[in-house]
Amino acid sequence: MTLPSHPVLDPALVGTYPAAAKAGGGYVWDAVLEYRVWCHPERGAPDVADGSDYYRPFETYQEALAFSQEMPGTEEPLALILQEEYIDEPEPGEYLHVKERRVAEWPVSFLSRPRRTPRTIPDFMAPDAPANRLDILRGFRGFA
Repeated sequence: MTLPSHPVLDPALVGTYPAAAKAGGGYVWDAVLEYRVWCHPERGAPDVADGSDYYRPFETYQEALAFSQEMPGTEEPLALILQEEYIDEPEPGEYLHVKERRVAEWPVSFLSRPRRTPRTIPDFMAPDAPANRLDILRGFRGFA
């Protein structure tokens, strides 16, 4: 996998975000808040939280990846992302434009999608959108 080069929104805030976050979803992203590596004592990570799982925050994906590869009992890095608006899919193929702020953990590979622009969601929701609406999110055919 190519290493993402997305800087975090505010390096001074890395490590200050709550552990609880939405998981995946929303299709679009606005900013990376931090990169996280979840640690599991029952799998060999150091027990620093009385047996509970915990995460280590990082400013860069490269630092998070190096930590996850060197420390036993860890998961692959995740990106904590900010979505100012997002696309909800309550039923397969049924899409809703949600205009509220949300913080979610994403697999880092999802950051290969282009960032949300002012046109991304309106183009996705448009009646004349391509048959495969996900092309818009992938930046194909003039959409980005």
